[in-house]
Amino acid sequence: MLIALILLSVTLAALAQLTLKHGTDQVTARSGPLQLGAESLRAIVTTPAIWAGLIVFGLSAVVWIVVLSRTSLSFAYPFASLTYVLILMADRFVMDQEVPALRYAGVAFIVVGIVLVAQTRHT
Repeated sequence: MLIALILLSVTLAALAQLTLKHGTDQVTARSGPLQLGAESLRAIVTTPAIWAGLIVFGLSAVVWIVVLSRTSLSFAYPFASLTYVLILMADRFVMDQEVPALRYAGVAFIVVGIVLVAQTRHT
């Protein structure tokens, strides 16, 4: 059950990132690259996809808090790096972006590390 909750939180966090990117792309298509200031803030807060991403992040955080109530941070936190794996896969297969081979190698190291952490006893 613990691993399922961790994976749910990680998946929600990755989905939130993708949704925020979609919202940011919508904003920049309308008004160009964002700057610090009132005009960009107005564009951000009036974009539904950005709100959706923030809500999904909130859900991810709630699940993550449940996870932290059940295990140590040193066990749970390495799994958060799975968001990078999920984002890379979505970038390649959903958003059809080029992903350099070296990035895949880096992701392989992340996965190996997570497998090692998962083999340890959690407290």
